[in-house]
Amino acid sequence: MARRGRGRPAHPDVLTPTEWRIVDWLRHGVTRREIARRRGTSVNAVKYHVANIRSKLGVTGPELRHWPGYPADSALARSIARKESTVTATTTLTLGRLGQVSMLCRDVSRTETFYRDTLGLGHVFTFGDLTFFDMAGTRLYFRQVPDEQWRPGSILYFVVDDIHAAFAELKERGIKTTSAPHVIYTDDATGAEEWMGFFEDPDGNTLALMSRVSPS
Repeated sequence: MARRGRGRPAHPDVLTPTEWRIVDWLRHGVTRREIARRRGTSVNAVKYHVANIRSKLGVTGPELRHWPGYPADSALARSIARKESTVTATTTLTLGRLGQVSMLCRDVSRTETFYRDTLGLGHVFTFGDLTFFDMAGTRLYFRQVPDEQWRPGSILYFVVDDIHAAFAELKERGIKTTSAPHVIYTDDATGAEEWMGFFEDPDGNTLALMSRVSPS
């Protein structure tokens, strides 16, 4: 009788599920130390996986972040296979709506409370030091970082129908406002006015309300 080999059976894909997850984290810019923390393992264990990944793929450290591979059983792989079987003509890049905005925060719990409870955005989920919200179809993503790594993010402009009423509501909720609603631009052709007013989140990120007001 043939003797059964020791260890785990060979995985059908180029990388194991664990290795794919680590590759995705590395390509997202997560450090080895942070990967170890999230996985509940040692940094040396992560280094061991990274060494195996490099050996399998034949790439160096810097190249790994730009390696374009994807799991054979992923939805992306199936989508590409479908397109390859039906599309022969070349396609051009077409950008769609804005899918996600990324910002930094110092305290993920405080940020979750402010955007979910104070501003009333739909809370998608929070995982560790990451939290996500829905802005009418566009996802807002925050990552908690130490004070020395925090920096102001892009200004988020929320469209409202009645900017003065909305701004008054912000003040009632105890939100710090930095600039009352004011006209930014007047369309000479239609007389429509662009109004904006600015406020801050707990980390000091600048947020804004904006509204286009028709003269009639």
